[in-house]
Amino acid sequence: MGTSESSIPARSTNLYHESMTTEQANIIFLHGNNGGKGDGGKASDYWFPYAKQEFENLGLQVTALDFPDPRIARMNIWLPFLKDACGANEYSILIGHSSGAIAAMRYAEKNKILGSVLVGAYYTDTGDAIERMSGYFDEEWDWSAIRKNQRWIIQFASVDDPFFSIEEPRLVSEKLQTQYCEYTERGHFFDETFPELVEAVRRKLA
Repeated sequence: MGTSESSIPARSTNLYHESMTTEQANIIFLHGNNGGKGDGGKASDYWFPYAKQEFENLGLQVTALDFPDPRIARMNIWLPFLKDACGANEYSILIGHSSGAIAAMRYAEKNKILGSVLVGAYYTDTGDAIERMSGYFDEEWDWSAIRKNQRWIIQFASVDDPFFSIEEPRLVSEKLQTQYCEYTERGHFFDETFPELVEAVRRKLA
């Protein structure tokens, strides 16, 4: 399967060292809504358990909770939960998959965090009724605020994602100046492991 680093400028990987220690960093996982199917998404989906264990092996504090309203993932429920129950703060690295990545972006519009990892991110409701109900797409994106409220953003996308055109994550990358990794055969990243993600975050904290 193919992968490439985009020519879109990436933000500096050394900004972490500005009055920051590894011990202060904490990771919060934001799962998706499982496409609005069944009971929705949960923290044990796909590569989350693998990544959680890998980060804990690195000595990092990891929070991986099941979000309420897991099928629709309404913004007015998820963002307060992220702040109050998950304890998101200026030392948090938000790792979001699908609608979890959208929640991470919206959260960063108004809250300072350390950084984020966006997996399978998009910026429109993609014509999906569940996505429209979530509330994430009712307002225009404040791309500048999302950038300014964190030190770095890593993004993973795949050309063969079945839920939206590759132009969606490419625009997100352009607007947010992410460290962008594009694949050709990873779909919507339903893998059981994700070593590239773990390594990308590890390098930010090195």
